[in-house]
Amino acid sequence: MKDLNLYGWIALIIVIIGGINWGLLGLFNVNIISAILGIMLGRLIFIIVGVAAGYLCYLLYLEKMKKTP
Repeated sequence: MKDLNLYGWIALIIVIIGGINWGLLGLFNVNIISAILGIMLGRLIFIIVGVAAGYLCYLLYLEKMKKTP
């Protein structure tokens, strides 16, 4: 994960923001994303967070395959 390209960094930042939002939702029942952006745009952001997480999993898989002899 050391050699992230631009898409990797963007995905990482999106996943971190999504993780903070889920933490706030679990601790305080506050959904910051939906509060700021509204319900419909908030749902779109959650979809983007999911795609970013999938992309990071793909990058981790590629890195693991490089190390396997």
